[in-house]
Amino acid sequence: MKNIIKSGFMLAAIVSAPSYAGYTFDLGDKDSITFGGFIKADIRTVNGDVSAPATGNDYWIGAASVTDDISTTKFTANETRFNAKYIHGDVTGFIEFDFYGGGGNQIISNSSHPRLRHAFIKYKNITVGQTWTTFMNTSAIPESADFGGPLVAESFIRQGQIRYTNGGLQLSLENPHSDKGDNTQDSIPDVIAKYTFKGDWGNVSVSGVARQLNTVGGDTVSAAGFGVAGRIKTFGKDDFRFQVHGGKTGRYVSVVTARDLVGEEAEQSTSIMAAYRHYWTEDLRSTVYYGTTDTDLGNVKNNHVAVNLFKNYTKQLSFGVEVGNFEMSKVNKNSNYLQFSAKYVL
Repeated sequence: MKNIIKSGFMLAAIVSAPSYAGYTFDLGDKDSITFGGFIKADIRTVNGDVSAPATGNDYWIGAASVTDDISTTKFTANETRFNAKYIHGDVTGFIEFDFYGGGGNQIISNSSHPRLRHAFIKYKNITVGQTWTTFMNTSAIPESADFGGPLVAESFIRQGQIRYTNGGLQLSLENPHSDKGDNTQDSIPDVIAKYTFKGDWGNVSVSGVARQLNTVGGDTVSAAGFGVAGRIKTFGKDDFRFQVHGGKTGRYVSVVTARDLVGEEAEQSTSIMAAYRHYWTEDLRSTVYYGTTDTDLGNVKNNHVAVNLFKNYTKQLSFGVEVGNFEMSKVNKNSNYLQFSAKYVL
């Protein structure tokens, strides 16, 4: 082991936006191992008529439940994550976990189980294992205190896959799953294609997904959807991020606002997300974002809007505050939330 280097590059180059620079150990002969991640602590208050029971109100996903007069405050650190990347010549191995795996209680220990996020091997143009779906453009996820931001309108899935990359072109076969159908009959992998246009101005990707779904009644249903997403540089360090998805994308978009199947039919949905990040100073910035998804068969329309403010006190340490609203517009119910966050990037 020859050198220990504070890495100046982003692990995001291989994995995704939520992974950060880390500490690299130079093992010699083009071998290295990098440890990274971050520690994040949150204080979150939710008030209104809508809750997120699937996450224990730790963050909003695309679906929510009507809960009259909810008023809750929680202190958590579950978004904390750690990762390791090993490079051996042309081979890269990566693994990452956080602490949203459940377990523990709020009476004594508040312990939480680790949860696998990424585990994959990359050899030249081929990636095999679990990571973000190829359908996603991870650079289009806005900076937020709430985990993932407006998941209600984002493409957001990690799953097993085999991916081929050639420049801006990516093709993959990914894990099939008929959400709200008979997933014991899923035998044909989902097929995904994406092309990303890049330049000094930022990037824009165009993606498509095609699947065969299996209904509870024993039928097979074809489903296909599209996505256009990107991150565009504007003035100074500012940027505009967006995602537009349509068709029968099902579980690939909106984190269960839309479902793959409703009864014996594939559900169609339209999702729009827009976010603008502005730098007030070199170490002070804000993002305002909005996301909405409208479904046909489930007759659901959910919205998430928020604005935040983050300040870096060192290169690694930042504090932030976010205020927002999650709305179930078809039933005219909503909740406001306030979240304070502290993050130390390793």
